[in-house]
Amino acid sequence: MDLSFFDEDHLLTDEDAALLPRLVDFAAEQLHSAPDTEMSITIVSDEEIRRINREYRDTDRVTDVISFAIEDGDKEQLSGFEGIPENIGDLFIAPGKVREQAADYGHSFQRELGYTVVHGFLHLNGYDHIRPEDEAVMIPLQEKILSAFGLER
Repeated sequence: MDLSFFDEDHLLTDEDAALLPRLVDFAAEQLHSAPDTEMSITIVSDEEIRRINREYRDTDRVTDVISFAIEDGDKEQLSGFEGIPENIGDLFIAPGKVREQAADYGHSFQRELGYTVVHGFLHLNGYDHIRPEDEAVMIPLQEKILSAFGLER
């Protein structure tokens, strides 16, 4: 997995930042993603994620993660172009909101951060949880990946 990572305001500790590429690589292996698959994670403040949420999703609130899938499930888009890596999209994560949720759910910050990253990663790979039948696939897969990585509840 080719992960671009941005945390210009240093909102994560070095230890927490180091967790993300390992977890994304692990999740990509679980989904059998091509090794040259690309994505980015940008760490932002609560204010910035609220602005992004308001501007792109017409929702004026802070959230933990926003995912922007580039291909939006259309894997045929690049067919015929050999050697071009698949860019699955971008995640924006607000660690302030992640910390709040960790406290609310009684999880460690790293467990909640991992949950947020895997959740967003699955969205970038076409998984969703809006319909009950989709949720029945996505949420157990998410928990399976987190448990196998060692971030259990």
